[in-house]
Parts: sequence; C-alpha cells; structure tokens
Amino acid sequence: MKKTKLAVLFLAVALQAQAQETASNEAPEQFARYVNPMIGTGDHGHVFVGANVPFGMVNAGPTQFEQGWDWCSGYHYDGKSIIGFGQMHLSGTGCGDLGDIGLMPAYGDIELTREGLRSDYRHDQEMCVPGYYRVLLDRFGIQAEMTATRHVALYRFRYPKGSNNARIIIDLENTVGDQATETRVMPIDDFTLVGYRRSSGWASNQMVYFCMKFSKPMHNWLSNGLGEPYGIATFEVGPNDDVMVKVALSPTSEVNAMLNMTIETGETWDFNAVADAAIQAWNVELGRVKATFRTERERTIFYTALYHFMVAPQTWCDVTGDYMGADLTVHRNADYETLTTWSLWDTYRAAHPLATIILPDRMRDYAKTMMAIYNEWGELPVWHLVSNDTYCMVGEPAVQVLADMILKGLDTDVDPEQALTAIKASLLPTVYGDRKTRRLPLRGKDDLAELGYLPYDGNEGQVVAKSLEYYLACWAAAQLAGKLGHVEDSVRFYNLSMNYKKLYDPRVKVMRALDKNGQMRPLPADFNPGHQTVDYTEGNPWQYSFLVPHDVKGLVQLMGGEKVFTARLDSLFTADSDLGDEANPDITGLIGQYAHGNEPSHQVIYMYNYVNQPRKAQQMLRRVMDELYSDQPAGLCGNEDVGQMSAWYIMSALGLYQVEPCGGVYQLGSPIVEEAVIPLSDGKTFTIRTHDGSDKAVYVKKYVLNGKQLKGTTITHEQIVAGGTLDVYMTEK
Repeated sequence: MKKTKLAVLFLAVALQAQAQETASNEAPEQFARYVNPMIGTGDHGHVFVGANVPFGMVNAGPTQFEQGWDWCSGYHYDGKSIIGFGQMHLSGTGCGDLGDIGLMPAYGDIELTREGLRSDYRHDQEMCVPGYYRVLLDRFGIQAEMTATRHVALYRFRYPKGSNNARIIIDLENTVGDQATETRVMPIDDFTLVGYRRSSGWASNQMVYFCMKFSKPMHNWLSNGLGEPYGIATFEVGPNDDVMVKVALSPTSEVNAMLNMTIETGETWDFNAVADAAIQAWNVELGRVKATFRTERERTIFYTALYHFMVAPQTWCDVTGDYMGADLTVHRNADYETLTTWSLWDTYRAAHPLATIILPDRMRDYAKTMMAIYNEWGELPVWHLVSNDTYCMVGEPAVQVLADMILKGLDTDVDPEQALTAIKASLLPTVYGDRKTRRLPLRGKDDLAELGYLPYDGNEGQVVAKSLEYYLACWAAAQLAGKLGHVEDSVRFYNLSMNYKKLYDPRVKVMRALDKNGQMRPLPADFNPGHQTVDYTEGNPWQYSFLVPHDVKGLVQLMGGEKVFTARLDSLFTADSDLGDEANPDITGLIGQYAHGNEPSHQVIYMYNYVNQPRKAQQMLRRVMDELYSDQPAGLCGNEDVGQMSAWYIMSALGLYQVEPCGGVYQLGSPIVEEAVIPLSDGKTFTIRTHDGSDKAVYVKKYVLNGKQLKGTTITHEQIVAGGTLDVYMTEK
C-alpha cells in the first residue's frame, strides 16, 4: 500500500520527466517546431493560446479585454487588448468559461476593473510555441513570458523601468463568461499567497484552489481580505529586472496546490529549464505519429491539429490522486489520473477513435474517470467540466466511447459488466436506473423508453437530433451487451437503434419529428430542408438525415437503394447553402449543405464507400482537407470543439475514419501523408505509406496491407494494432 501511494505522489513528476528521459535516451525529433498554435485563433476556431503541457490542468495564457462568442477561449486573433493571464482556458468550445486566477503585471496605481487593467499588444511582439508564450504589454512596456507543468504555471515578467512600484495584480473577478461567487487570496509569508475561487457559469459550481509564489519578496501587499476579488503585490525591481511567479492549481485544497507546486517544480526558478521540459513533453506526445508530407503546409496543419487534439481531456486531480468528484466531494484515486473537459458530443466521432490508436496507454484514465463519474453522479458524463456536468449538447455520447474502448480490447481496468450497467442506466434510467439515476434530468429518455423516440409535443425540443443521437448510442450499447452475452438487453437496444426509420419522411426525403401518436409534424407548404428549425441541434433536416452511422446500409435501403442514396449524397454537396434566418452560427464550413464546421456532418463523406463510390469520397475528402483547413489564423472552418475538428483532419490525413460509433471498423480514404509511423506496444509499429501521390493524384488505385491487397475499403482496429504496413497506391484517374 505504501508503495502504491508513493507512486501516486510522484505521478506528476514522472509524467513531466517522461519527456526529459526520452530526450536523453532516444533524442526524439523536435515535432513541436512544426506546430503553429495561432491556427484556429481567427474566424470561429476558438482555440486556446498560451502555455501548457499535453493534457495538463494548467492552460496559462492571455485573457483579452474583448468579449463575445469568438472569445470563448479568452483569445481571438482580432483582439487588441489583454487584461491579464489566466491559469485555465478552454480550447475550441462554443461556450465560454474558465480564465480563472488572473495575473496582470503593471506599474503604479491601476483601476481594478476590466477597463482599468487592459493593455494593448501587437502580434509582432507576440510568440507562441507548444509549452511557451510571450507578449509585450504596450501600456507598461512589460514583457510577459509563461510556461507550464501539469499543475503549475511559471511566469517571468520583465519590468523595463525598474522602481519600487512594480506590481502584479491578482484578479479573481474577470474571467471568460462566469461570475465569481466566493473568493479568497491571502499571504502566508513575504513570498507566498494562497486562495481559491468559486464561480458559477457554464460549470454551475466550480471551485479551484491555488498557491502563488514569487521569486522576490513582496514590498507591499494590498487586499481587503476575504471576499475581495483583487489583490496587489508590489515589488522593488531594478531596470530590466524580472519578477517570476509560480501559480499551482488544485481542485481540492490550498494545501494540495502547495504540494503540487513542490512536487512538480521544487525550489527551481530556472524558467528556461521548465520551458524546455514543456517543449520536450510536447515532442514526446506529438511523436505518437511520425509523419512526412509533400509540403510544409500539410505538415504544419497536421502537427498543429495533433497539438490541439492533445489539449484535452485535462488532468483534474492532484499529485496525491485527490480530486473533486461529480458529487462535489473530495475523493482519492490510487492508480489512475482523473480527467475533465469532456466534449463528448463532438469527440466521440473522431477524437476518441484516434486516441484508441495512438494513446492506448491513456484509455485506462478515460474509462476509469467515466466510471467514477457514474458512481458519484448516477450517469456517465455528457459534457463534463471541472466536476460539473454542463449537459451541453444532446445524446448520451459517453456510451459509444466507453463501449468502443472495451470492444477493442483496450486495457481499461474497468469491469465490462459494470460498464454495461452504467451504460444501461445512463441510456434508459426509467428502465435500468436506481433512484439516484432517476433524480437526474431525463432529457427525453423516458419517452425514448416508452415510445422509441422523442416526440415534438413532449417535454423536449430538438427532438430529431436527440433521437438520432440516442439511437447510435443504443446501437453501441447493443454491441457491448451482445459481446457480454446479454441477449435480451442487446435485442432491446438494437431495436431502439433502428427506430431512426420511423423519423424518415419519404415525401421530402429527410428525417422529421413525430408527435406522441407517431404522426409526422405537419409539413409546411414552404418546407426547406436547408433551414434549421426547433427539431434539430446546430443543424437542419439535410444534415441530420445522414446521422445514422450505425446502420449506413439500412439507411441506404430506406432512402431507395444505392443509386438513389448516391444521388442524395451528391445533392447534399451541391444544394443551395442558404441556412435560413434562424440558423445557428455553429453551422459553418459549407459545401452545399454539407457543414464541415459542425460535427453531425463529419461521417458523411465516408458514406460514399458504402455505396461503392470510394472515388467520390476520395475526391471530396481532399477538397475538404485542402479548402477548409489552412495554416493561417482562420485555418479552421468551425469551432475546434476540444480536438474533434483536428482529429477529423488527422484521421483523414492518415486515410482512416471510424464511421460506426464503436467496434473498430475504419473506412479507408485518401491519405495525404507520404509516410506515417505509429508506435505500438511491444516495439511494433503501424506504417501508412502512399505511392505516386500528388495534388491531382487523389484517387486510390489499391490498398495493400502487409503485401496483400485489400478487397474492400475497410481496415479493422485489430489489423492496425497487430502492426505492419498499409501501402496506398494513388492515381489521378
């Protein structure tokens, strides 16, 4: 037992040291140099800018003065002013939150308001690479640099004029979209502050504790005490002198924040050494895929996508294993890393399947965190953020993620029977749930159990989208139940998953809403399938009519067979892109009515494979990769969505995509890599090589796995993890 606790205590150190150890033993390639973190900061990408390590709790970076939808991460390329540097930021979400525990270096008297703190900055005085961020604050001439470990941000502020009136303002009020409800910041010696911030926002009851240590003693400390959201630390500095600050976070206590700082950074103030370790940590993780490309542009987009994919899920436990549970009670895990920031409605589609290939060693943390949330809360996570479920988006997306990991035989250390119990209770709480589950929001799952769909005259809106998302989760549940020998459960969930057929309206050839009696919503005389209505979530009838990834062959037959289905797909990409006046701003990246900027469309192109038209898939995949991704700030055509937009690109660049929600059958596409080597367990590798590729050679002549030509357009997870080489021969014809 003692040995286990010691191992947990030094978990963070081991994770941080992993990069240094690898660097000394293997001298890893410097993949971080291919990353441009500014990709996705323009348009509606909403990505994080700042310093972090892969999957770390700390995302230390600027919070801008400007606010609004395009500032969900706290930063947008068009922003002109900075109000401070927060320790936590989201990346690529459609809602804003976090930005907690702000620091702002300054001179003299400052008005403690958002307006009073602001300083302009310029992009030509700004630099961001994985693990490091620097900017010059024009108002004060102060250069701010930052780097990070898993739980600790390290800052270096350079004061050009010196003086005994150099200040660092601690701001617990101004963040990204939430409101502070309780705050504390207090000194415990001349060098150290501790405190906490409780807030309400997207995460309705968020608590984060911190410990802050300065490299110089505070000449003066000014604060009104408990409940005051600001504090001012004053220092005596010489010209071009530095004041360094460590900020350690904890989800559980100020004491654990201090311990996180001690374990991860010790007594060091060597900024460059910490920054080097952060960059090396990124090099190790980015080396999970060692890829070469024909152009620098493609390589930059690919490795930046891999970088964005590795921001989350994030650490949400201390070095001791302590974490704040979904029941808002402190728990301790002994043998895994608790995680947060689960954008599952987005990430189940490509990010999680990608993780099962290149991050198999993290699947235990994924699965055990999900099961802990179930045990503490009564259901699997929907959109979990810092101990809170935001219930953002629709469906029960953790079901397919958990089922996928188990069906692929990954080391999750989760009892499959217990996982199935959690899945059943989460999907059909009125049938399988206990009293705790039934106290949670039903979100239409009572109607799902009774009617087999969500009616538009019931208690829910967006019922077509919700029903379709529940159906694919039910299919995943059926696969796991069948594998475990639970025939009755498997049949029940499978039959539910086939109810998508009831929503199909052959008059207009799209999915539409039913009432409680099974009758279609009356069809308006001016019905336009390209216009969003209350029955769809961030989409419209055109887009949602293809959200049947679990039964594409059945959908093909429902729509009239292969020729008719092919024509419907063709029409999707050539239809008028008018979305109507009520369209959600998330519906972006349009090619006709195909919306690549939002997730319900992400599997659509690969559906051409199911109707023996892979050439059309290959052509359109290349078009999307070429036109809707770039190496510029506006390089994403929609929200990054915590890695999903990037994961789609990574998978498609490799030539693979898992259309079915779970189980490990990947559709093959048109890879753009020249060669990609994925390290596997036991020293094995899986290599993808393209031959005769070019801008025009986007079509595949043949796929050859380990010297044997594949007959179709699929490859399995089992074939991939067995190791070997997939040779893809390209042609212009």
